[in-house]
Amino acid sequence: MAAAPLSVAALICLISVAKAQGGEKVYSDNITRILDRLLDGYDNRLRPGSGGGITEVKTDIFVTSFGPVSDVEMEFTMDMFFRQMWVDERLKFEGPIEILRLNNRMVDKIWTPDAFFRNSKKSISHNMTTPNKLFRIMQNGTVLYTMRLTISAECPMNLMDFPMDGHACPLRFGSYAYTNSEIIFTWRKGLAGSVECPKESISLLQYDLIGQILSSEIMRLNTGHYSVQVVHFLLQRKLGYYLIQTYIPLIMVVVLSQVSFWINKESVPARTVAGITTVLTMTTLSISARQSLPKVAYATAMDWFIAVCFAFVASALVEFAAVNYFATLQANRLKMQRARQDRLEVLATGSDDDDTISTDSSHRGGLKRRNHSVSCSEAGDITPVPIFLQQGSAVPSIPQLAGTSPIDLYARILFPLTFALFNLGYWYIYLTKETIDSAMCLV
Repeated sequence: MAAAPLSVAALICLISVAKAQGGEKVYSDNITRILDRLLDGYDNRLRPGSGGGITEVKTDIFVTSFGPVSDVEMEFTMDMFFRQMWVDERLKFEGPIEILRLNNRMVDKIWTPDAFFRNSKKSISHNMTTPNKLFRIMQNGTVLYTMRLTISAECPMNLMDFPMDGHACPLRFGSYAYTNSEIIFTWRKGLAGSVECPKESISLLQYDLIGQILSSEIMRLNTGHYSVQVVHFLLQRKLGYYLIQTYIPLIMVVVLSQVSFWINKESVPARTVAGITTVLTMTTLSISARQSLPKVAYATAMDWFIAVCFAFVASALVEFAAVNYFATLQANRLKMQRARQDRLEVLATGSDDDDTISTDSSHRGGLKRRNHSVSCSEAGDITPVPIFLQQGSAVPSIPQLAGTSPIDLYARILFPLTFALFNLGYWYIYLTKETIDSAMCLV
């Protein structure tokens, strides 16, 4: 008696499995018949509504990775899901399901828009492990077509405000062959939400992606007018790298060049070496700062800063040359005055001796005068000119030349004050300046 219920349960299980398998077979047979009926007499060479209305293709973009951005090549790279949606009346169907979820093999059998990116330099459609394409057909004939793409597009950059600059990098796409009287592209979710850029998808080292501006335009060419969708990605450059690598070293070099104003003017080798070293360091920094930029024909904000810093460093070296020159002139002037004074004293001493010496002993008197002259020259104040003064050195041989030069006194105040005012004006102008012209994105 116990075996009877077990046999009944096993029979019920077999019946249910058979029904399930039969249901799956019926379901798959229905889908196959729907697809065969859809493609029966379908011509994928003709667009929907051919010969009649305009085909509207709704688009949106989901950015999976943005970057890098190349300043030298003036281009940016992005990885995205590019979605297109349109209505094809020929693909309407009725059946047990509302959406047909198909693979990429179905794409080649129906009509798809010939969208292309107008300002792209290189585009890649991902095919690993199979073509990364999503294809769906709704009962009302609406088609959703999504593909994964990597786009490298050109980004015109104005680097006059570098490195406090910002750029609006455009991405333009539209139909290659159909004019706007045949196909028109629109944003699927409006201008606010048709392009999504999650924060975790942005991999930029030198820029901040602060937003995007969407628009639509009509491009007029010789072959007709074409509908074009445009999205401008707004990029603001990060300043930290350039502060550490360029601006702070430049400021330190200028400060070091002004330290020489506090070195004694008699230390000619020390001040000369300090001036030449800072000039060479400034030249090296200016060359390295331009290596990461394209060879533009205009001066950037960093170029102006480097030029002014170079002028301050060179002026410090010229200032010491002026100190040395005027100190040498003063030394020569005092030397000539002392020599003239010593000659007058010798002549005055010689005339006094002539009054006291007897005419009978002229030979002895002359010898005495000569001896007296020699003794005066030995014990007098006339000092021979040192070799370093003859060579133009500012090291004084005369006590009146010791001390700080008036030029150094003025330079200690004017140079730091002028450089501080320049920095104040420079950073205020460029940090408060609107570097991204949003109005240009809508032109």
